[in-house]
Amino acid sequence: MTDTTILERCEARGLRMTEQRRTIATVLESSDDHPDVDELYARASAVDPGISIATVYRTVKLFEEAGILEKLEFGDGRARYEDAEREHHDHLIDVTTGDVVEFVDPEIEALQEKIARRLGYKLQGHRMELFGVPLDKSKD
Repeated sequence: MTDTTILERCEARGLRMTEQRRTIATVLESSDDHPDVDELYARASAVDPGISIATVYRTVKLFEEAGILEKLEFGDGRARYEDAEREHHDHLIDVTTGDVVEFVDPEIEALQEKIARRLGYKLQGHRMELFGVPLDKSKD
């Protein structure tokens, strides 16, 4: 995990940081989920009612282009965002609710490295997204 905040990385990359961009960066920093623009707008406008959704869209695009945010698309038509410098993790998406569960599994990580080596590659990174529905506990 990175030792710098989203705001610090914006400033280090020379992005002009208005108060509204600072608010959006702070909201993103405090998010422990994968918000879409509408969710970010709701959270940011609760802090600063003067923020428009257009400002949120432009700021998210700017942060993404600067490598500060990573855009995630889980097949539900909503682009979601997370800090691009978070520790590696994979995602399990509940297709009934849209909930996203983050996980890290050492066995999966080792298997991916093994497969890449077997195919003659050194793995540089990956992104895994699993899609599922909750198990019906009554049938177990």
